[in-house]
Amino acid sequence: MSFTELRQHDRDRWHALAGRAVEKPETRHFIDGDWVDSVDGGRFETVNPATGEVIAAVSAGTVKDIDRAVASAMAAFQSGAWSKMAPRRRMKVMYGFADLVAEHAEELAVLESLDMGKPIRDVINVDLPLVCETIRFMAECIDKVDGSVTNTASDVLHMVLREPLGVVGAITPWNFPMLMAAWKFAPALAAGNSVVLKPAEQSSLTSARLAELFVRAGGPAGVFNVVNGIGEVAGQALALHNDVAKISFTGSTAVGKLMLQYAGQSNMKHVGLECGGKSPHLFLSDLPDMSAAVKAAYGGVFDNMGEVCAAGSRLLVERPIYDEFIERFTAESQGVYVPGDPLDPGTKMGPLVTKADQQRVLGMIETGRSEGARLVFGGDAPEALEPGAYVNPTLFADVDNRMCIAQQEIFGPVASVIPFDSVDEALAIANDTIYGLAAGLWTRDIDKAFKLVRGLQSGVVWVNTFDNADFTQPFGGYKQSGNARDKCIDSYKSYTQTKSAWVKLSG
Repeated sequence: MSFTELRQHDRDRWHALAGRAVEKPETRHFIDGDWVDSVDGGRFETVNPATGEVIAAVSAGTVKDIDRAVASAMAAFQSGAWSKMAPRRRMKVMYGFADLVAEHAEELAVLESLDMGKPIRDVINVDLPLVCETIRFMAECIDKVDGSVTNTASDVLHMVLREPLGVVGAITPWNFPMLMAAWKFAPALAAGNSVVLKPAEQSSLTSARLAELFVRAGGPAGVFNVVNGIGEVAGQALALHNDVAKISFTGSTAVGKLMLQYAGQSNMKHVGLECGGKSPHLFLSDLPDMSAAVKAAYGGVFDNMGEVCAAGSRLLVERPIYDEFIERFTAESQGVYVPGDPLDPGTKMGPLVTKADQQRVLGMIETGRSEGARLVFGGDAPEALEPGAYVNPTLFADVDNRMCIAQQEIFGPVASVIPFDSVDEALAIANDTIYGLAAGLWTRDIDKAFKLVRGLQSGVVWVNTFDNADFTQPFGGYKQSGNARDKCIDSYKSYTQTKSAWVKLSG
């Protein structure tokens, strides 16, 4: 079924599909091309955050399950069945994999929505199409990224070869379960590696299904494995494993630092990190289009319930347009992000991923109030949706950048407006954070724009737009936002290593 056809489904259709999906979802690990239970038989519950109801009990991986998955991945890598497969054959499998993901989009979409509360419209309009695009883009890299023959003396042949790393461990977050997984497994697989994926325990239902589709597309058994489990157990075991050549992690800064420690404690494995942000979104008084800027501002912080690492949650507004900006943000955002049933195609805002996250975000809102920020709207949970983990869209004004709500990653639909009086002051405020993932700015003045682009300590900068890119744009941050670059050709290269072959000729 095509994405166009899926967009015609109504709420009743999605609920009927959800009812069937929860009757007997697949909850086991996927190792060596087969569904398997945990060695110790452990399980944990996954909950629908829109209702608070338990969806299923998922196999809980331990060190034993990670060992089994890594051994399978290593055997597959060493066999050469995938790592040494002819590039065009590997491309064909990857293209077929993307086609199968699209073919099973209905099933995957409803599981994703149930598992983490993501609005179904986002899954079918954004997430799943981008999963397919990611797999296809990385497939295209397979015979495009090559080594080199350098210019040396006439009696020497020097080749720089690019080879896969081996077994890649991937640990993914819950906010974009399939898409963030694809940003890791697609380049790793395309480059010829084997993969062991540990999805977030809050959203485990779709990842192993993707691995199964890879095998159905012709991928050799053992090349793509998925172990469900708690981060402190299965995730730690994967990061410490001596046969894992690289750990790729997206999540909190605190856990990202642990990944670096685990690499040092084990085999000095490569570590790729994307660890969140507190992105500044700057609005200069000469911005070209106030309506477009305001729309980008509220979309940049309320999309996906604010559970976006690059969310533009700090809105820095030049004082001459400060009051107008807040008035228009308030007026124009009303009715756009209304919390509701994620399986209703009309819903643009679902619940947060867990009740604990809801309480954490509401606690941060209370902290903002106590610190003296002015609550413009929101700040609470919708009473009619009480069983779920919902938080209403929230806007604070008159925020000081030293406040907790301006420094800590809230990961919820909470925006903070901070005034500034000059470009230099805006730059100082924007960079006054431990993070450096993304930033946005709006101005007609090209000199100011380039001063800010050069000065902002962010891995991604958008000018007169926000969160708008394609696969030519590396995504990753500065400072404690991490060191990885995703969804680009550099991402593919990061799952390879170079070998220098210096050949002395007879002359």
